[in-house]
Amino acid sequence: MKVSNFFAGLAAGLAAGTITAILTAPKSGEELRGSIKSSGTEWKQSMNELKARITELKESINHLTEESKAQVPEAMDGLKASLQSWQEGTAPAKEHLQLEIQAIQNSIEQLQATISKDKDDEEKKPERPTAIDPKKADNNKNSETA
Repeated sequence: MKVSNFFAGLAAGLAAGTITAILTAPKSGEELRGSIKSSGTEWKQSMNELKARITELKESINHLTEESKAQVPEAMDGLKASLQSWQEGTAPAKEHLQLEIQAIQNSIEQLQATISKDKDDEEKKPERPTAIDPKKADNNKNSETA
């Protein structure tokens, strides 16, 4: 809301209040004029105080704006520098981790190849009974010849 609109509304309200007060006043004319005069003086003082506070508020806002214009870029520069130094500090660790991950992947691939080769070798082997018990081995020989 614009300040001029505020004051225009305030003035219109004062005028309407004054007229209403005059028309409904239970006082005599002389008392009413004195009352209106003192009310007008009080309102004038109140408006001057309000105007001074608004001026102080504007000055405060302008001051904060100026400070933020100076401090925000400094803070951003500091953050950028911190981020860059952190990245530089973690770069060796990052490279080391990438090498470790690559080594683990290679080991996994070798294990998979070995397991696959072992499975293929097992599938190609003919099944031969192992003769642990000589009696069973003799029985197996007899059953094979029969």
